[in-house]
Order: sequence, then C-alpha cells, then structure tokens
Amino acid sequence: MRLTSVDDVTAAERRLAGRIVRTPLLPCPQLGDEFALDVAVKAENLQHTGSFKVRGALNALLALAERQATPTGLTAFSAGNHAMAVAFAGRAFGLPTVVCMPPHAVPTKIEAVRRWGGEVVLTDDLLATCEEITAERGYHLLPPFDDPDVIAGQATLGRELLADGPPPGLVLVPVGGGGLISGVAAAVRDAVPTARIVGVEPATANVVGHALRTGGDAPATRPVSMADGLAAPFAGRLTLAHVRDLVDDLVEVTEADIRAAWWDLMAATRLLLEPAAAVTLAALRTGRVTAAPGTRTILVLSGGNVSPTMLTTLA
Repeated sequence: MRLTSVDDVTAAERRLAGRIVRTPLLPCPQLGDEFALDVAVKAENLQHTGSFKVRGALNALLALAERQATPTGLTAFSAGNHAMAVAFAGRAFGLPTVVCMPPHAVPTKIEAVRRWGGEVVLTDDLLATCEEITAERGYHLLPPFDDPDVIAGQATLGRELLADGPPPGLVLVPVGGGGLISGVAAAVRDAVPTARIVGVEPATANVVGHALRTGGDAPATRPVSMADGLAAPFAGRLTLAHVRDLVDDLVEVTEADIRAAWWDLMAATRLLLEPAAAVTLAALRTGRVTAAPGTRTILVLSGGNVSPTMLTTLA
C-alpha cells in the first residue's frame, strides 16, 4: 500500500495556498516549565471551521477537480469536525452537501454544518446511511480520514510546524480515525527522521490501537468519549498502514485524564479548545509519554469546537 509521499504533500500545499489559515506555532513556556521541555503548540483551533479537518476536505475536492472529476454534490459521515469541513468545502465550490451525523453529536457542531449550508441526517448507522444517500443522489462520498488526498491535506500541518521552528524531538498528535497523525507523520518523518511521533487516543475511543492489536477489526461497542472529535467508528486501512510504518508509539488516556488536562491546557495556551486537543497534555501529565529535558516538543491542538454547555461543566 502506497503511503503519502513528499510530492503528495507538496501538491497539497500548492492546492491549499491561500485557501486555508496558516495556523501559528505558539511557544508555551508554562507547559515548558512544568515538564522541563521546549514546548510549542500548533493551534489548529484557529483554522477555518475550527479544526484541521478543512485541510483534508479541501485538498481532496481540489484534487478531484484537477482530475476533471468534480462531483455534483458531496456526502460525508462525521461526529462534527469533518462534517463542518465538508460543508465548508461544498459551499466554497457551490456544491450541495449531505452529512450523516450521530444523534448524540454536539448540537453546536450540527448547527455549524447547517450554517455552512450542509444538510444534516442524524443516524446511528453513519457509514451505511451515508453510502445509501451517496448512491441515491449520485454524489461523491468524501471520507473523513481513509483517503490519500485527505491525508496529504492533513500533512500540510506537519510541513508548517517544521517551517516555523527548530526541528522537533517529539510530536504529540490526537488520534481518532488516524488521518491527522498519518499526514503529520508523513511530513515530519521525511524531514526529521530522528523525531519521535506519538499518537494519543481516548481509552474509550481507541479504534486505531484496537485495530493494530486485532489486525484491523472495529471495536465491538461504539466509541464514546468527551473528546468527541476523536470518537471515530473505525480505523482505515490506509491510516493503519501509515501508523504502522511512520509512528513511534500510540498511547491511551482515560476520560478523567482528559478532563483534568483540558482546562489547564486552555489556561496555559489562552486558547479555546475542545477536549480532543487535551489528550496530548494528558499523555504528558500521566507519564504515558516522557522525553529528555529540553526536548523540542510540539503538541498538535486539533480543534476548538467546544459547546458552551460542556464548558460550564468545568466551572
């Protein structure tokens, strides 16, 4: 199976130039002091639609256009962040968009999809419903992570963090279905072979780790986590291949770990973040990931789409 190449990432950078936010890599001395590390955060919460997902969605749609295969409409399945990204991409290209989301999806994420012009279908069977609608309407299903163009789009995040500071010794990445860490690892591993790349999953939504242990099986029970942006229903074949070949380690953190880290991460960075972004700090706090003093450490902050209701639980 072919992994994302340097040329793939370069092509994605070209396509996305001027279409996405070049999010900042911000020093975080408060966390640096706590762990005796040189810590910086990649603030994808400041990206269009509030998460990294728009990189992959736009790149995939632009790649289709290059191949003279622009669809008549888009479908997608997602708990929220990919849904918003696809609706955003559809609106940018004047394409109708239908997104299948779980009934328990964060209400503000459902509202955001509709605000970007997407039609929302609430269903417990995301993939089957999405495939049925795709066939009925003749639209194109834009996958949330298991797609080479989506992964190449996410890899542009890795290119940016490499360009904006010293070479990292440790890169910590939140993991849902594996598209983000696949892209980041493809970009970082090529440029800095010595960097340690570690993915962090919620223990209750560990589809990539579960698939690696079982040979590709999806979990028997539906993944659920307060880090809803990481609660993917399954891992992809392509993302698993990237993780196996390019990622050094994959660790899990509990719901209590995530909750304890979430507010402190927002306080340390002065950024509005969703719980999914806090799994990286949770991994450091619990000792599941360690590094030598002074190590240049990048925390990828995957998104900032948190509901006001959830924020009140921290008060």
